[in-house]
Amino acid sequence: MKEELLDVLDENGIKTGEILSRKEIHKKGLWHRIIVVAIINENNEILIQQRADDKDKNPGMWDISVTGHLSAGQDSLMAATREISEEVSVSLGYSVNVKDFRFMFSYRKEEKVNENHYDRQFYDFFILRQSGLSAENIKFQTSEVQAIKFITISELNEMREKNLLVTRDECYDALAEYLFRL
Repeated sequence: MKEELLDVLDENGIKTGEILSRKEIHKKGLWHRIIVVAIINENNEILIQQRADDKDKNPGMWDISVTGHLSAGQDSLMAATREISEEVSVSLGYSVNVKDFRFMFSYRKEEKVNENHYDRQFYDFFILRQSGLSAENIKFQTSEVQAIKFITISELNEMREKNLLVTRDECYDALAEYLFRL
């Protein structure tokens, strides 16, 4: 499998013109961009996924609906639609349109995962509201995800308290505020 190439960013999130492999970027601790998408159904439930046990970061943890790196040359919306089609697909001919995404905000975070993996990432957070979704009609990429389910914001908060979720406090707080206003 060919390794994904990513745009290297400076500390302000601007592309430097350098393109490196994902592995090399993490090893060197270079800045790059990630998308985070919360998918919400008509019952205001949030789709969460349980990461595969063999993932190098946060194996077996529950996470927000979809996350992923921007491939070189992609913008955040392109990456969000690609990641959804790769990680989560719905039977019944489901497709996502970029106009359906609601951009919430961007933030940056640094984290040393281990000696060979240092995250220096800009995150672009989106909400995608979709009707007619249930866990039963969603197919997921088993190499990335081992389970999915829809939960309420109260259940999300309980999972946060029990440290069952990948740490994305900025996103979870914004999601709670967004759902509270509906």
